Amino acid sequence: MKKLLSLPLSLLIALPLTVQAAETYNFKYAHTQTSKSLRSDSMKYFKKELEKRTEGRIKVKNYFGGVLGNERESFDALATGVLQGTRGGNYPDASFKYNIMSLPYLIQNWDQAECLVQSSWMQTLSDEAAANGIHIPAVGISIGFRAHGLNKANITGIDDLKGVKVRVPSGDEVLYHLEQAIGSNPQGVAWTETYSALRTGVVDGVTAQPTNMLDSKLNEVLKSITIDNHSIGPDPLMVSKSWYDSLPADLQATFDEVARETMAMNVSQYRQEETKSIERMKKNMTVVDVSDSDKTRLKEQSKSVYDYFVKRGDFSWDDIDAAIKASNSCS
Repeated sequence: MKKLLSLPLSLLIALPLTVQAAETYNFKYAHTQTSKSLRSDSMKYFKKELEKRTEGRIKVKNYFGGVLGNERESFDALATGVLQGTRGGNYPDASFKYNIMSLPYLIQNWDQAECLVQSSWMQTLSDEAAANGIHIPAVGISIGFRAHGLNKANITGIDDLKGVKVRVPSGDEVLYHLEQAIGSNPQGVAWTETYSALRTGVVDGVTAQPTNMLDSKLNEVLKSITIDNHSIGPDPLMVSKSWYDSLPADLQATFDEVARETMAMNVSQYRQEETKSIERMKKNMTVVDVSDSDKTRLKEQSKSVYDYFVKRGDFSWDDIDAAIKASNSCS
């Protein structure tokens, strides 16, 4: 029988110990914009920086172009844990008060929009989302100011929208009621189906941001665009709270830090790109700048949208006034 090897205690102490590998966490993310969009570029940056700063302890897998479903399906997948993150039009499910930012003509310019998303008022809304199982580490701006695209070229202004079937995001009540208020006929259509809907005549127009129109090649099926800047929306990075809560404190801090950098960078990109997109559209589309008098008239017409949500109890006039105050708090 062989004798067991006996080693001095000092040598045993010097032997290397087996270190347990740090646990890794998978972050599966999806949105409907194309892989070439600025939103996708920002999430590529997010993936690179988060994996680098966590030394691979968080692995990010991005899915673009709606390959995992439309915005409604992506949010539902987030709620059920199939996805860990998404961005898109279903942010009212996180907190309905996010809709205040997209009320027609509430925000006048980019400075006000940036001020609002960075305000303590916006942080309050993000905190409310936690009760709905959503962690919001940062809020950006949803691509830019919306314009109206039409499939007819001989237009003179916003009155040409009367009676026109206009695509609105499915489930977006603010834009639905806005289109009704200005006399168009809103049709709920998923963004991934908008190109074909315009081409086949299911809709004759669209409310969308010029940058988003170009990214999805809607300029191929639209003949004109009215620059009326009727709405701008928030762009919260929506994260499964149960997944986020499973992270160690150090990874949570890093995750939030990278998220804030990503969203701030994306806002800056969108602001620069909006002007470039409109100039590109002028090459093969009729571009109409809506007059200030028409905007004033449209703002009066759209007050019914404000009344609708206040009367329904979704938010109050005090909430609206607080948002306006927050949008001007940086000046």
